[in-house]
Amino acid sequence: MRVTIYPIMLTKRKKAKSISTVQMHKTDTGSPEVQASILTKKIDELAKHLKSHQKDNHSRRGLLQMVADRQSTLRFLAKKDPKRHKSVIKKLGLKK
Repeated sequence: MRVTIYPIMLTKRKKAKSISTVQMHKTDTGSPEVQASILTKKIDELAKHLKSHQKDNHSRRGLLQMVADRQSTLRFLAKKDPKRHKSVIKKLGLKK
């Protein structure tokens, strides 16, 4: 029996919603806040996938890489502007 696993992706609607919650202006798509928001949404989607597919170690590795990327993005933002960092943490509902 062959099992086909489709890649986990964010829909355009989910991505736009996560961007709109933290963007600084209408055309903001690359600020650290937006990057952290998109990564958080991807992490949530992949975590759901891994709950039902515990042995999918390839996706687990990708999840760990995304968590590390988000952590480094948030660390950069904390050094650059601690006030913005706190607001992003609060908006995204992360622990810190």
